[in-house]
Amino acid sequence: MVDDDVVLVQVEAVPRTSTGSARVRVRSDVGTAVVFWAGASEEVGGEHHVEWSIDEDVSWGSNTWPAAVPAFGLWENGGQLVFRGRLSFTADGGATLEFASALILLDLATPGPPEVVSGTGAEVQVPQSSVSLYPYLL
Repeated sequence: MVDDDVVLVQVEAVPRTSTGSARVRVRSDVGTAVVFWAGASEEVGGEHHVEWSIDEDVSWGSNTWPAAVPAFGLWENGGQLVFRGRLSFTADGGATLEFASALILLDLATPGPPEVVSGTGAEVQVPQSSVSLYPYLL
């Protein structure tokens, strides 16, 4: 059984940042983007099951809003990444974004999104530097 938090994607290396951090271009069924690679450099390339990590609080109306269309998506917007999926709240005060076949855990800024948006389509736009991809062995 596959973990609900992981998804199979195509990963290819791109030039390192000025700080030496490894980056990859990830290609999925819902879009393509460049993100930080949290795995070993020799693991870059080919297909991988991965887990997404977003180190940025969700702030409704600032970096998160209702989805324009009801379909999963991923794209770059300048130095930002946009994830489109289904936003739901968790019992511990956080949130998840159902994104294709993965669940991305999110922290909520205060005040959080209105309760009425739980379970609805949303777009989350965060700095590219706040997104990491972790390889996941099944």
